[in-house]
Amino acid sequence: MKAHLRKHSVATVAIFLIWVSASAQGTFIYDQQSSTEANLGEAAVVIQSSQPIGQSFTPTLSSVGFIRLYLIDATVNGIGATVFLNLRTDSITGPILGFTDSVTMSDSFSGTADFSFSTPVQVTPGTAYYFQPVVQSGDTWRVAAHNGFNYTGGTAFYFGQPAPSSDLWFREGIVIPEPSVISLFLVGVGVLLYAPLARHFRTRACD
Repeated sequence: MKAHLRKHSVATVAIFLIWVSASAQGTFIYDQQSSTEANLGEAAVVIQSSQPIGQSFTPTLSSVGFIRLYLIDATVNGIGATVFLNLRTDSITGPILGFTDSVTMSDSFSGTADFSFSTPVQVTPGTAYYFQPVVQSGDTWRVAAHNGFNYTGGTAFYFGQPAPSSDLWFREGIVIPEPSVISLFLVGVGVLLYAPLARHFRTRACD
């Protein structure tokens, strides 16, 4: 019986740790977006040869914690790329308010990538801001765009010029941190210990 309980406890702890690992990533709260994963667009633009390239957007929240883009390797040749984003004010070439952590993608990559700011950038709701993808190193890389997203809070920029009929595919917002792994683990251990301790004290009270 005791061996069975030990096996059950080990299994419960293992499941709990898997849940902790998933929960500790945080919750994404979306503010502005040109589209969702249901519509990734029908075109892509080379980042390096289209600079200054980017997108304007008008946040309703007071900070920007992440920006998600859809990126594609333009040349499958064994070389990946490392990309980061600048967040600018006033224009696509205006002052840089902050920049994201770099994201490294492997050769033949095609998919969404989350670019996070180590510290959320404070912004003024209702004011236009501009993000600019930059290839830090690596291969020729493309960013998804489309002329049918019809995002009303901004527009795409290619070669530093606005493209009113086009938008980059993007989602932007903040990340709500989950409780730390340690605190969640301690709560889980407490839950596992509570039941046998409660039974023990109930048994003693009945003696």
